[in-house]
Amino acid sequence: MPNVQHLLDSRVTAAMRAAFPDVQAPAIVQSSQDSKFGDYQANGAMALAKQLKAKPRDVAAAVIARLEVSDLADKVEIAGPGFINITLRPDWVSAEIGRTNKVDPQSLEDRLGVERAEKPETVVVDYSAPNLAKEMHVGHLRSTIIGDALARMLDFAGHNVVRQNHVGDWGTQFGMLVAHLQHESGIDVGYRIRRGQPWEPILTVPDFEDFYRQAKQRFDSSPSFADRAREFVVKLQGGDHDVRVWWLEILRQSLDHCKKVYEKIGVLLTDADIRGESAYNNDLPQVVEDLKAKGLLKESEGAQCVFLPGFVAKDGSPLPLLVQKSDEGYLYATTDLAAIRYRVGKLHADRVLYVVDARQAQHFQMVFACARLAGFAPESVALEHIAFGTMMGTDGRPFKTREGGTVKLMDLLDEAEKRALDLVTRKNADDVAAAKAAPFSDDQMKDIAHKVGIGAVKYADLSQNRTSDYVFSWEKMLSLDGNTAPYMQYAYARVRSIFRKGGHEAEEHRADDSEIQLDDPKELALAKAILRFAEVLDRAIEDYRPNVLAAYLYDLAGAFTAFYDACPVIQSEGSLRAARLKLCDLTARVIARGLGLLGIETIERM
Repeated sequence: MPNVQHLLDSRVTAAMRAAFPDVQAPAIVQSSQDSKFGDYQANGAMALAKQLKAKPRDVAAAVIARLEVSDLADKVEIAGPGFINITLRPDWVSAEIGRTNKVDPQSLEDRLGVERAEKPETVVVDYSAPNLAKEMHVGHLRSTIIGDALARMLDFAGHNVVRQNHVGDWGTQFGMLVAHLQHESGIDVGYRIRRGQPWEPILTVPDFEDFYRQAKQRFDSSPSFADRAREFVVKLQGGDHDVRVWWLEILRQSLDHCKKVYEKIGVLLTDADIRGESAYNNDLPQVVEDLKAKGLLKESEGAQCVFLPGFVAKDGSPLPLLVQKSDEGYLYATTDLAAIRYRVGKLHADRVLYVVDARQAQHFQMVFACARLAGFAPESVALEHIAFGTMMGTDGRPFKTREGGTVKLMDLLDEAEKRALDLVTRKNADDVAAAKAAPFSDDQMKDIAHKVGIGAVKYADLSQNRTSDYVFSWEKMLSLDGNTAPYMQYAYARVRSIFRKGGHEAEEHRADDSEIQLDDPKELALAKAILRFAEVLDRAIEDYRPNVLAAYLYDLAGAFTAFYDACPVIQSEGSLRAARLKLCDLTARVIARGLGLLGIETIERM
């Protein structure tokens, strides 16, 4: 099935060029916000009129005279200052929704009208990236779930997605921590270590955090300890066996903690996706040498820097990108440049997406500019910072514990499940008391609570414009009303209940691609909403905005409610019942697929 928006855009563009071959402007076709203005609206005539210095309505009329859409539209008219409103033909919608309904019997892949990318790209998505030797906290939430959603959408669209978890597993902090652990904390208390035999760790990630705080205090207050920590950094970089054994154990436990968080929150990152800062360590001297060979390096106060055109400090002085410190140590920028070389040269990336908060915008602008000048990334490879805002508390400040500390991500997810269990327990008790449903078992309740709680946390974030700050509110995100995960999960379960009540199997309606009968205006409106799935997904990917998909799913649920209230399904008979069951099934499939692309699970009964 074609993307309707793209199809109309190409037709309107052709008409504009036929009418005014010497002037070009985009067609600007978008879905109408109000059905009384048609299904789609083309706004390009006004831009064209501005170039021609003509009246927009006259330009629109000339475009319509050459617009060939009679096969899919039954009404095209000019509105306002020069908008072109297009209303789709009901019989065309009936045929297209029928084709969308059929599942490929060979692959059994339910594409729901979404065509695979004509020119698939290799897209590297860099997301999550926690610092190791610490527990993941809420500061990692947005990168993790936004990045996961984008990776899922790009993968479904047909691109080759390479996930990269650029964990912080290198640097001075690890030398400092190992020095403190090995020499100051009592190694026999902390670990029973036997060379060549399995380790039996006693310390956990929270222990590492405590030791790190102690080590940092000593590093700042004791010059002798600071010197020892630096020695351990050198030993680590040089491959010293004992130091590396400690370092590897810290990484192992830290990554095990991350894995548990990823499993709980339901993101697709695996051990195979981890490529931390340490992976680029051997390439850092070469990065500096290559920058030097290109004539890009300049010394400033003993440090090696790149001064890039257009980047200045607040006082107007040139702003340096530091790539090597005066003590010959390297910085984040050096590692990021090495990572770009790896992703372009080894992974053959066409696009590299960095899902990192907005505060790092200038850093990435400078790193990208440097990578271009150095030839690490040609112009044909897109380097894009997918920035996002901050998760705020109800007090309008960055989300913290009541004591003002950092909220651990696992604690947040546990609390979400707990609150969701309370919600599900109350609702189930009310439904049983009203004889609406049989009671759930304890295992069923826990499973539902997990899906609702985790889904609520993710949807509350993904339904927001990613570049904006948003307020974290348990009450709002766990509401069964409004644009929330529980509402969407309940909408899906409600559709599925129709098949249980009617004794039908949903799969029996997916075998053919014949047109679906659409007699009632609410049926037609729902079918049009379903057909928009492909174009919405394209737009969400184009702008890297999962909230576009979330808003569409909420609108689709509303269209289904209007249809269900106006059009009896189970009470209908014959071909009418079959047509309406197909619409119900398609709605559920789109909701399930859409939520799945956001990383949110659906629930058959709720």
